[in-house]
Amino acid sequence: MPNTAAPASLIDSPQAAWRLLITLGLVVLGNSSMYVVSVVLPAVQAEFGVGRADASLPYTLMMVCLGIGGLWTGRMADRHGLMPVLCVGAVGVCGGFVWAGLSGSIWGFGLAHGLMGLIGASATFAPLLADTALWWNRRRGIAVAICASGNYIAGALWPPIVQHGIDTIGWRQTYVLMGLVCGVGMLLLALRMRQRAPMVLLDVSAVPASPGGAAASAPAPAPVALDRSRPLGLRPVHAQLLLCVAGVACCVAMAMPQVHIVAYCTDLGFGAARGAEMLSLMLACGIVSRLVSGVICDRIGGVRTLLLGSALQGVGLALFLPFDGLVPLYVISAMFGLFQGGIVPAYAIIIREYFAPQEAGARVGAVIMATLIGMALGGWMSGWIFDVTGSYQAAFINGMGWNLLNLSIVGWLYWRVRQPRAVTAQPQQSPG
Repeated sequence: MPNTAAPASLIDSPQAAWRLLITLGLVVLGNSSMYVVSVVLPAVQAEFGVGRADASLPYTLMMVCLGIGGLWTGRMADRHGLMPVLCVGAVGVCGGFVWAGLSGSIWGFGLAHGLMGLIGASATFAPLLADTALWWNRRRGIAVAICASGNYIAGALWPPIVQHGIDTIGWRQTYVLMGLVCGVGMLLLALRMRQRAPMVLLDVSAVPASPGGAAASAPAPAPVALDRSRPLGLRPVHAQLLLCVAGVACCVAMAMPQVHIVAYCTDLGFGAARGAEMLSLMLACGIVSRLVSGVICDRIGGVRTLLLGSALQGVGLALFLPFDGLVPLYVISAMFGLFQGGIVPAYAIIIREYFAPQEAGARVGAVIMATLIGMALGGWMSGWIFDVTGSYQAAFINGMGWNLLNLSIVGWLYWRVRQPRAVTAQPQQSPG
């Protein structure tokens, strides 16, 4: 594996496009466990004779471990490149599925999912988002959006396949086959990821180009680049902390409909099947949202895209309060998916735009961990509020409050970056 970064000429190149396609496949395979565990929950609960809360613990454990693992895998990718991290992730996904399929108790089943989150799924999200952002400049937003869409594609692809396997050969055999298919597939794709990403401090898009690509007759202005030792005009640790707090806040709000829409529909008398359809519709619209947000991000940048997504997500949450009919809930679920899908990828774009590229993996991993903590916290908090109040109305209002916190942070960051803070491009040391 090359120890040096790829040349800057490969940015926005056909090689970058092929790498993006491989990356999408890795995300679809590596994130399969996030959605499969919900499908097997009824069968696992019945076989092990446990309650619904105990049967839900493997998902919680996997999400927590996925967030923690994102820090480690991101740092290792920065240091050693992606291929070793992805190979370890392939072993983790394969071993986790097989271990879960052979487990004799709910605790073994849960620990297996913890393994898949810690070194499996974590290897195929934050590090790949960071890597993709480094390979693209002019089309960076749509490239990162395509990479992030693999998560939702996995949610649309794997559940029906696994349900068919449960109905025909049983959940244990299905899990073992999933491990072999996803693990081997990840390993083969990982071997195509030997080349390290270009480490370019100067954005190509920041350098004015002459019409038609011809040399300009007048002297070109000096290239400029943002001072990455002061991302967003702040010390790196302060900027990182604000992004992490924003990540927690936006995903506490995001979790309310995503985690509880099925239960909400059941309480309204529409049935769990209708709620599952609304969740699927929400995720499908999330794919569209991520792609559209990527195009928008290429035009207005990461901070503005995040601000727009946060504002729209707040509108989507507010619409759940006055409307609780079946048809309106389908429409609002679709709108919510369209509004929120581009929020998480925007954090990776912001880090690519304002932080040192040598630290992209670790910093994206930290923000992704914050968003996962927000999802876990939001799912639990909404359930607790329902238990206390007997209604989801207060839970929706709670989500709107957290979304307002996110909107305030991002709005303040946008205010700071309205006036460009540029310095003449020159070799820079990592800010540490």
